[in-house]
Amino acid sequence: MRRGGPFLALAAAETLSLSGTRLSTIAIPWLVLVATGSPVLTGLTAMMEMLPYVVAKALGGPLIDRVGPKRIAVVCDTASVAVVMLVPLLDRLGLLGMPVLLPIVFVMGVLRGPSDAAKQAMVPDVAELAAVPLERVTGLIGAIERLASTAGAAGAGALIGLIGPGQALVVNAVTFAAAVLIVGVGIPRLRSIPEPRSTPEAQPDWISSYLGDLREGWGFLRGDAVLVSIIVMVATTNLLDQAYGAVLLPVWTQSSGHGPELLGAMFAAFTGASIVGAAIAAAIGERMPRLMVFTVAFLLTGFPRFFILALDAPLILIFVTLAIAGFASGFLNPILSAVIFERIPKPLTGRVTAMNAALCFALIPFGGLVGGALITTIGLASALLFTGLAYLAATLFPLALKSFRGFDKAFTES
Repeated sequence: MRRGGPFLALAAAETLSLSGTRLSTIAIPWLVLVATGSPVLTGLTAMMEMLPYVVAKALGGPLIDRVGPKRIAVVCDTASVAVVMLVPLLDRLGLLGMPVLLPIVFVMGVLRGPSDAAKQAMVPDVAELAAVPLERVTGLIGAIERLASTAGAAGAGALIGLIGPGQALVVNAVTFAAAVLIVGVGIPRLRSIPEPRSTPEAQPDWISSYLGDLREGWGFLRGDAVLVSIIVMVATTNLLDQAYGAVLLPVWTQSSGHGPELLGAMFAAFTGASIVGAAIAAAIGERMPRLMVFTVAFLLTGFPRFFILALDAPLILIFVTLAIAGFASGFLNPILSAVIFERIPKPLTGRVTAMNAALCFALIPFGGLVGGALITTIGLASALLFTGLAYLAATLFPLALKSFRGFDKAFTES
């Protein structure tokens, strides 16, 4: 239990914070869509959160290595409690217009980026403390992420329908507060502040030292062909996923005459099935042929979701498709995380994992705008088909790029 305590604490904190985040990713776009009726403004709101999220995540890496991931996570999540609570408070007072909401979601992104990066940087140390294979820990974390997303999505739809999207964010603030408490009490200080590199007289100023750490992380990242290939593929699919989740799916739901309850149920069907996939990845991850499983899973995860909505198929068929796609998606993050962590030297974990994740997220801020613009110009059905075909093309990258063979090289060496 002593060995597994930090893992249990990280798992619980991730479950709470991700459940709340999933709620906000449904509540805020729905709030804007209902208030304005504009897919473009809905996409703009998503961009205003994700753009600072990506930048803050990348820039926070050196601080994670210097200060320690626990302290960064606690500070950022504590501040997030206050910022998220502004939405229900101002909504209650009737003051929550777009000019007020956009700066709030901007700050939410600034705080969430370093916090998420810090929790991710804890994973290798937690695996070492628990004395279990890295694939098993990343698989279990993946299953927990999917469970949290499922609970958050299912609860979000019902909660938004009951009390409204603005007031629903009270729950998001509560989950952040609980995550702060669990991380603060249950996870030790996993990484010490680095020793000075030279005598005090010869040390560079703080800014130069920080920029040097940032350049060191960037130099390592760009020199690894496998990591670069992962970034290109995942950044592309993340852009399309954001268009789907932030705009295309909410607009499809509303235009089909349904409410937030169905939207939450659809997200829950996808993420619920992904729990099973992630659990299997956790159980047998170290024995899986990574590249083959990764490629097949991505092919099932992407295009079918878009295509089935473009056809305006019956709901039962849509839910079956989402369940299959979700199951396949459960294998993706455990494989990616294991490959990434294996390739990064431990002293660089914070800055390289943060930068890698930030670059994978780099196009997400524009996904909502892309989705809104496509609906406005070519219509909803064509927008769904177009983004689905683009997703299919991206998922063929592992078959076209030789660098992806490094997945199974890492497997054989592990």
